[in-house]
Amino acid sequence: MRFVDEFRDAEKAKVLSAKIAGLCEPGREYKFMEVCGGHTHTIYKHGLEDYLPESITLVHGPGCPVCVIPMGRIDDAIHIARRPEVLMTSFGDMMRVPGGDGNFFDSNAEDTDIRMVYSPLDSLKIARQNPDRQVVFMAIGFETTTPSTAMTILRAAEEGIENFSVFCNHITIIPAIKAILDSPDLRLDGFIGPGHVSTVIGCRPYEFIARSYGKPLVVAGFEPLDILRSIHMLMVQLKEGRSEVENQYSRVVPWEGNLKALRVINETMELRPYFEWRGLGFISHSALRLREKYAPFDAEVKYDVPGVRVADPKACQCGEVLKGVLKPWECKVFGTACTPETPIGTCMVSPEGACAAYYNFGRFTRTRVLETSIATADGAIR
Repeated sequence: MRFVDEFRDAEKAKVLSAKIAGLCEPGREYKFMEVCGGHTHTIYKHGLEDYLPESITLVHGPGCPVCVIPMGRIDDAIHIARRPEVLMTSFGDMMRVPGGDGNFFDSNAEDTDIRMVYSPLDSLKIARQNPDRQVVFMAIGFETTTPSTAMTILRAAEEGIENFSVFCNHITIIPAIKAILDSPDLRLDGFIGPGHVSTVIGCRPYEFIARSYGKPLVVAGFEPLDILRSIHMLMVQLKEGRSEVENQYSRVVPWEGNLKALRVINETMELRPYFEWRGLGFISHSALRLREKYAPFDAEVKYDVPGVRVADPKACQCGEVLKGVLKPWECKVFGTACTPETPIGTCMVSPEGACAAYYNFGRFTRTRVLETSIATADGAIR
């Protein structure tokens, strides 16, 4: 297939749906986790649950970097931004993420200067334009966005830009998946593997999931037929008694990953001993920091960062949602006190957040839509 509408063909979805249903064993329940928040949004935007038999349940995982950042790291960033010489930059979806002391917009109302950017290179441009200010980029994301931060650090070093630094919050997907697998809270039959992260790290790092835990994983694309095809591939593996890593998204994801991107990450960054994840607690070797060689560009070295730890609001159950233990609508404040306009938890803020997906696409209860396939004028599933 070559065009996007071909990946949204309702008739082809019906065929895949029938094949998936034919692989279900009577009386058996199946539970698959889509690790990436982008998959969650596709599933609910296009009503993919309605193409699946009732015996298959999809649960969302911790693959939304904005959602898993702990409140204390927001407060640490605001602490840096309050320095009079600092101009901080951030991706837009971070601006409304609540910390214990408010979000970035609240902080700007109290006279900090935190600006939205589209890439770390935008931050470097701002540093060039403001030589009298210290520009700090709030770096966040899985391995998907880490190479762009790494390349920006290399560019800053090459150009000798001394008023630029990075507050590094880059995290890695594999330790998070392992933490999910080791959790007693959730029993899974397989994984819909993250597509964007895999364009960088490839498929090989997931092999321990099949080898050590006996769970199949299929790296999936982000269109409706991508996800249905990936579920079909998982069901075939279970039917045949196999547990392997397969790559449905081979048109984009190379098995070995992007070696150039991995090299620049390794050149500029190293693993932290541990890092706190919202909902998952401290996970060893699950995040990155700048290597000592690039310490002049490390905001945590350059400034006094308090390392604040802040407990999540008691009413918010983002942690359970991130682990897939709860569906968003099971949270006590979902859709009432917590909405995209007034978010209490991070899962309602990010465009990849599970709560935002459920809210924006009207999934407020367990009830499924009865009509399982409705095609729009351009043939897309909805």
